Amino acid sequence: MQNINVRESYKRLLIQQIYRAQSMERVVDSQNCDCPTRYPTWEDAVRFYTERYASSKYWDVVEATSEYRRQANELRRAAMPICVAAGNW
Repeated sequence: MQNINVRESYKRLLIQQIYRAQSMERVVDSQNCDCPTRYPTWEDAVRFYTERYASSKYWDVVEATSEYRRQANELRRAAMPICVAAGNW
């Protein structure tokens, strides 16, 4: 992510939203909110972005960013009580 040009910072936002969505999904799927589950390395999100979006056009990336933000926010509702109970919110 650090090597993304400033003019392409919109790509960085997509990677961040993919990371958020993956994180919340892991918490919900595993019903576990320990740190490795909630805060995994960035490798999976970067790999996913590279495989699916690295060559995408600007508006495709913007639309995907909105979709992953929506997905992360929906999953957040289910993940929050799990993480609160674990003392990790």
